Amino acid sequence: MKKKLAMLLAGVMLTGSLLTGCGGDSSSGDTTSDTKKEASNSDETGELEGDITFWHSFTQGPRLETIQKAADKFMEENPKVNIKIETFSWNDFYTKWTTGLASGNVPDMSTALVGQVAEMIDSDAIIPLNDLIDDIGRDKFQENALNELTVDGNNYAVPLYSHAMVMWVRKDLLEANNMEVPTTWDELYEDAKALTKDGIYGLSFPCGTTDFQATNFLNFYVKSGGGSLLTDDLKADLTSDLAIDGINYWLKVYEDCSPKDSINYDVLDQATLYYQGKTAFDFNSGFQISGVEANSPDLLQYVDCYPIPTINKGDEQNGITTSNQPMVVWKNSKHPEICEAFIETLYDEDTYVEFLHATPVGMLPAIKGISDTDAYKDNDMIKQFEHAESVIESQIPGGTAIGFEHGPSTQAGILTNQHIIEKMFQDIITNGTDVEEAAQAAEDELNALFEAVQ
Repeated sequence: MKKKLAMLLAGVMLTGSLLTGCGGDSSSGDTTSDTKKEASNSDETGELEGDITFWHSFTQGPRLETIQKAADKFMEENPKVNIKIETFSWNDFYTKWTTGLASGNVPDMSTALVGQVAEMIDSDAIIPLNDLIDDIGRDKFQENALNELTVDGNNYAVPLYSHAMVMWVRKDLLEANNMEVPTTWDELYEDAKALTKDGIYGLSFPCGTTDFQATNFLNFYVKSGGGSLLTDDLKADLTSDLAIDGINYWLKVYEDCSPKDSINYDVLDQATLYYQGKTAFDFNSGFQISGVEANSPDLLQYVDCYPIPTINKGDEQNGITTSNQPMVVWKNSKHPEICEAFIETLYDEDTYVEFLHATPVGMLPAIKGISDTDAYKDNDMIKQFEHAESVIESQIPGGTAIGFEHGPSTQAGILTNQHIIEKMFQDIITNGTDVEEAAQAAEDELNALFEAVQ
């Protein structure tokens, strides 16, 4: 599956994105998890020694602070090691590593999004972490969490935490309007339309082209009907009856239930409406809780979540979109064993629980047994949102990252990272382009990009 980055960029250049001009292989050797670089990785006593750079996207205060605390502790225990931490938003991180790969301006280790890991593997940019996972305990991880980060038997990333996308509701608004929690898409639309009044929007539909929220929302609908945005042979599938129905559904929501400037919303814009009590429904992970707490603490008692709706009444919902937040070690690192040793310490129970508690319910354990410990349970937010946590946990095993129904692929990464579906929705909304015509054009554009990386 390992393809050169130049092949990937041949497709990416068709979009005119920021990735233009990147290419090549950043490898400065044949480092892998099993055959580490020998030079200057430790002193003669075997003590870890060297400097590493760690890029992560935990930009919020509590998470950033707990990661820095873990690094400080590691450096105190390994005084010849220095860990330099740099933080980037998820979008900035994608631009940073793709533009920096050719020149070697990438870190020693980093967080990533699942779809990006597939592109990193194809670019031969990261190393397998089989030994690290075995050291932590392979059987501690959910099988699907490892599978979506695995190619040809090699585990190229280790999941740090997990979450799943679910439907968030405002219980007070439902109760005041004598509504039950909607379980089908039709019920959700009708309720959202009815609740769009008095300064409240029933449901915002985001399709800004700096993020992949419209792809995410369309994926909710299509997967709930048993479909996929990719075919079994990894072609884009935006023109199936199910996909066309989904496109029309979200256009209807945009027209009748959503603020009109949501045409340019990214994930934070979308979530902030719910944080501030301005939407009745939203789709997100357990991070909604901390957002509401920070913005509208008086509404926290009315916040809860349920599985994403289904098309038909009574259909079972076992999960749609999940994220098993990966950490990777870059191939050009001179000190991969320091990276792996540091990552392993993040799973020490005290450190791990403190990290998860930085965003309770937003970050669920990626390893088994932690949620059953007294230390993990001893958190007021986890106690208050016991129902929400159980709902999210129930959706993790059956879901995948977007497009990963068929396994890890660069195509799935392109599907989310190139924002073509977002542009499709904007074209329909702004220019009045026919839905089927716009869907066909977007499908063709995606498939052209897919062809460039095959």
